[in-house]
Amino acid sequence: MVRTEPFTPSTIEPGTAPTGPGGIPQRRVLRTELPGPRSRELAKRRTQAVAPGVSSTLPVYIGSAEGAIVVDVDGNCLIDLGSGIAVTSVGHAVPEVVEAVREQVGRFTHTCFMVGPYEGYVEVCERLNSLTPGTHAKTSALFNSGAEAVENAVKVARRATGREVVVAFDHAYHGRTNLTMALTAKNLPYKDGFGPFAGGVHRVPMSYPLRDPEGMTGAEAARRALELVERQVGAARVACVLIEPIQGEGGFVVPAPGFLPALSQWCAESGALLVADEVQSGFCRTGDWFACDDEGVVPDLVTTAKGIGAGMPLAGLTGRAEVMEKVHAGGLGGTFGGNPVACAAAIAAIDTMRSSDLAGAARRIGRVIGERLDPLVGEPPGIAERRGRGAMQAIELVVPGSLEPDPKAAARIASACHAEGVVVLTCGSWGNVIRLLPPLSISDELLEEGLEVLVRAARGVLAG
Repeated sequence: MVRTEPFTPSTIEPGTAPTGPGGIPQRRVLRTELPGPRSRELAKRRTQAVAPGVSSTLPVYIGSAEGAIVVDVDGNCLIDLGSGIAVTSVGHAVPEVVEAVREQVGRFTHTCFMVGPYEGYVEVCERLNSLTPGTHAKTSALFNSGAEAVENAVKVARRATGREVVVAFDHAYHGRTNLTMALTAKNLPYKDGFGPFAGGVHRVPMSYPLRDPEGMTGAEAARRALELVERQVGAARVACVLIEPIQGEGGFVVPAPGFLPALSQWCAESGALLVADEVQSGFCRTGDWFACDDEGVVPDLVTTAKGIGAGMPLAGLTGRAEVMEKVHAGGLGGTFGGNPVACAAAIAAIDTMRSSDLAGAARRIGRVIGERLDPLVGEPPGIAERRGRGAMQAIELVVPGSLEPDPKAAARIASACHAEGVVVLTCGSWGNVIRLLPPLSISDELLEEGLEVLVRAARGVLAG
């Protein structure tokens, strides 16, 4: 890790910091250098037990968490601006979610919905059908992960249309299974040496305003992509167009206005289905329940995961009823999909999002982040732009005076933040983007403190 100054333990007296219901101080407290001695001990055990292909962003091991604070095994309290990659959007250890999970575990933990169905699964599907964009009749199916949801969206689209081609985009990330690796754009670390991959995938350019020709509109970017589809594949062969309304791992790329509506119109005219991968952008993260809501785009199929379960593994596929009914009985499912404990967590999380207006909270978070990070753009040189929507925000690092990606600067800034007890994540096709995904329940004080650390780290690294 890169430190900007010698380590000095935080000075905080017991009882002087606000605490959550579980008693964890809701502020940053560093009692040891990071990683501390217990984390270093666990790291040694890890090398003997955990496959090296599984990597971790932080060198510290977590012992507990609450609200927007994660506490490592050495007692250090870190500000979480990553939410486990947009998963704990309602916050860590929310009492309502904890109680719902505890109550469900006490009743039963598993029957397999395909063997003995239960109300929780039905209720989560009802919530998804109501919340996802559009007022048309919908049905849903539940799975374990975003990749599973995406795979099943492709299955449904192919079955419903009788076509096979899936259109995906540059910089996309859709998962790590064989089919979703084919849909994912980035080779390292996700695809290298793991092929051959599933066929029938055709990749086209994404609307990436920072890197597109100057002045290109969203409609023009869509036409650029769709002309390639029509010329190289043929519209009549396309089962679906699959897109993240705001890309996640690919760099928090926000397409230019008009891009998504143009894709939607083309799908409607060509008979293809529009599939919105809202795994990272859904559930209030962008200031709306779903990122598609910003321009009123109504997809035919929507995939969800991450924030829906407040930390429990759950994913969903929601689609037009007339599309979903094309799949024969037994064609969708899985042993653990829609686990009753995960469903209980999801219902409690959705209730919390509503009662606490976490969509509004995300918009407020976005404004605060913009106010703090926009002055960094161009000063010091090396930050090309701040972009995002709601509580899904990022800065892109470049070599000063150019648009050449600078992943080393991004890594050093992230490392400096980690050393100071603030969790940030990197992403992007070149690894040159720092992304922020704070819990939507984070306090203004914690958010401001975390951003101050990030600003100080960015200025220190780029000035050096």
